Amino acid sequence: MIMSHMNGYVQEASGQAKSHRERAVDCPGEESSLVKSPHCSAHMERIQHYQEELKKRREEDSRGKHDIDPNASLRLKKLSQNPKMGIDNPTFEGKEKATKGTCSQEAVVSELKELADLLQALKWAQHCLTDAQSQQDAELIMQLLAKEDFRNAYTVYSAVSQQMTKVSPTSPLTAQAEDLCQEVQKILQSSQQMEGLELKALLTNPHLQAHDSVAGQEMSEEDVVEYHGETVKLVRLEKARDTPLGATVRNDMDSVVVSRVVKGGAAERSGLLSEGDEILEINGISIRGKHVNEVHDLLQQMQGTLTFLLIPSSQIKPAPHRQTVMHVRAYFDYDPSDDPFLPCRELGLSFQKGDILHVISQDDPSWWQAYRDGDEDNQPLAGLIPGKSFQQQRETLKKTITDRSREHQGKLWYAKKNIKKRKKSMSTLSRNTDYDDILTYEEMSLYHQPANRKRPIALIGPTNSGHDELRRRLLSIEPEKFAVAVPHTTRNSRIHERNGREYHFVSRPAFETDLAAEKFIESGEYEKNLYGTSTDSVRHIINSGRICLLCLHTRSLQILRSSNLKPYVIFIAPPSQERLRTLLAREGKTPKPEELKEVIEKAREMEQNFGHFFDATIVNMDPDQAFHELRRLIDKLDTEPQWVPTSWLC
Repeated sequence: MIMSHMNGYVQEASGQAKSHRERAVDCPGEESSLVKSPHCSAHMERIQHYQEELKKRREEDSRGKHDIDPNASLRLKKLSQNPKMGIDNPTFEGKEKATKGTCSQEAVVSELKELADLLQALKWAQHCLTDAQSQQDAELIMQLLAKEDFRNAYTVYSAVSQQMTKVSPTSPLTAQAEDLCQEVQKILQSSQQMEGLELKALLTNPHLQAHDSVAGQEMSEEDVVEYHGETVKLVRLEKARDTPLGATVRNDMDSVVVSRVVKGGAAERSGLLSEGDEILEINGISIRGKHVNEVHDLLQQMQGTLTFLLIPSSQIKPAPHRQTVMHVRAYFDYDPSDDPFLPCRELGLSFQKGDILHVISQDDPSWWQAYRDGDEDNQPLAGLIPGKSFQQQRETLKKTITDRSREHQGKLWYAKKNIKKRKKSMSTLSRNTDYDDILTYEEMSLYHQPANRKRPIALIGPTNSGHDELRRRLLSIEPEKFAVAVPHTTRNSRIHERNGREYHFVSRPAFETDLAAEKFIESGEYEKNLYGTSTDSVRHIINSGRICLLCLHTRSLQILRSSNLKPYVIFIAPPSQERLRTLLAREGKTPKPEELKEVIEKAREMEQNFGHFFDATIVNMDPDQAFHELRRLIDKLDTEPQWVPTSWLC
């Protein structure tokens, strides 16, 4: 008798809970009117009482005949040993949680209780408020909760929120899931083990098959079909007018094959084109038998959605890996339009000597893929540049041909009395050119100078270019910030000179020993005495926290760069011949036209042979403007990182 009453209570409670749950979904604001009912608290107590009785009944049932023996099956035994064998699927986990949240009676009770607490809090606040305006505001809020418009708006909000919080289906890991499923089912046909039977039942479940079918349709714009007995794939790409797809092709007999996929292009971003894929058709147009130039012209005219019919590459694709970007400084000018060996001129990247290039792919050692520094945002498609070893071979061959041509001309035009002079000139050229290490690229890294260790500033320029005057002006204005290295000499000191202040006075054998040990940045002989600037003298200025100013000859740059001083080299270039004449006239100088021409020719020669060592160039059109530009470049070293050879930081 007691159990029948209990079952009736449970059924009544379940029916009320279901009625409230449906109402909460269709018109969530309905609970407000229910709570206002004088019988609301009684309903709440009855539901809670029924829930407690139902919970006790379930606990008693679980202790009785429904007890589960974990050793009853191998599967349950494994689950009991390792309860976390599987991986939770967020798709079904979200649905399960949503079902539990809407279907459980505890959730309904909790929602009713929260709403009741809210209205009770509003009534309590209204009772505690002293001024009439606040009480009126509280009354308006309670009236709002009971309005039909508010309930309808809340219904729309709940529906939209529920859809937005749904977990979208995960992407399939493979496009061959259906084939693999059928293969596993065939293997399991003869299996009598419990795990095999259970797996077979799961794989034949219509819900699983439907899920895989939907996921396969949403995978990508790629379909695998049969074409004349060959397995092919359909690939759809979007192409804008006059924008390359970012892939190159080559002819292999009658076939047109994808030879390269360039980083940043539409082909690479889609992930649907691979090296080695054979192109059969483009938008229904047969490609087999066409020359690559015909394919290029055809693609250049097309835009919008392009449909490729491809035979997938049989090459084994390497595992995807993150390629390290290498930053290099170019030591030669490159114009793709003048390079007959470039695979695709439209993808060639032009650059000038001194440009910083970001190399993002070296998969092809002959043709790297790179961006110019600063072009990554404006130009998403990478460009092709000659690889280091390939360019070294070309430069070596070019120099060899040039030298042979010069030698041949010498035999034809020079007399025997000039042979000795010509051989001396050729030997000098050979010493200055190392064919085993042709300058093409140098790996660079960003470096920010420490506040207490300033980089030395090397001013380079021909005579009368103004570089020495700029150094003297910096020293006179800020002597506490700038300084010059104390040179070494083998001459005797004079009366007013002190060792270590004007010069470091050393003996000739000591000077020659340090010179052989390459301790001097530059050195020379004047009136039978040796003079030189040592790296130790420059380092002493750096350690004092000041900036060392150097005016050097170009032949000293190699030694300076090979030290660990990290110099910043600024080339002071002269202006035009007429402007240079005017500037020198202000200083009381009257150079001859041939002398002016020699200054400009010398500057051009220095820039041609040593320009790859220059970090910046200032054209000295006006002394004041050149000085302010020099100060700006020096101050920038404290605020912005600069590109330096990576070898300096090792």
